[in-house]
Amino acid sequence: MKKLITGALLSAAMLGLYGCQSTETKSAAAAPQLNNQDLYEVAHEGRHYVFDDFKTYQSFLQVGETSFRKVFIGGGPHGETLVFGLRGEDKKKLEGIAGIDMYNGKLPAAEDFYGELRGEDGRLYVFSTLEDMKDVRELGEAVFRYTQIGAGPQGQTVVFVLNKSNKKQKPVELMARFQQINGL
Repeated sequence: MKKLITGALLSAAMLGLYGCQSTETKSAAAAPQLNNQDLYEVAHEGRHYVFDDFKTYQSFLQVGETSFRKVFIGGGPHGETLVFGLRGEDKKKLEGIAGIDMYNGKLPAAEDFYGELRGEDGRLYVFSTLEDMKDVRELGEAVFRYTQIGAGPQGQTVVFVLNKSNKKQKPVELMARFQQINGL
């Protein structure tokens, strides 16, 4: 009888041990992916498009449309139609979409944030902070900047947006990241 009880206790202890490990693995695997490391915006034909996914953004640049989107008439920075281009996995979500949450200030950007805004003026604005991106979106112009004429993927002018803290420095890291992301 003593062996039977000892065996049962040992089995229960082993199950408990493995159960805890299994739970930890599941909770670690179930941690949500924030998708807050980048944001892309395009002012195009009187609409303001926003993307939280580079692949969806690139597809839009080639085709001029997105397969999945959420549209807010009059929701743009200057009253234009606001269109969020969505990834396939986000198309059925009603909330928790990174691009929408970042745009609306509900989700902070990752520390190593990268952003691009293609303006109606044909310029390509590049950002290292979401705050700078919001400012340019609202003002329509970058107060502090480093400009390269003809450096964009289609030969457009690229404006690397700076702020008070880095306005006197050439944005070498941001320039390298821009070139890497755009395959230049």
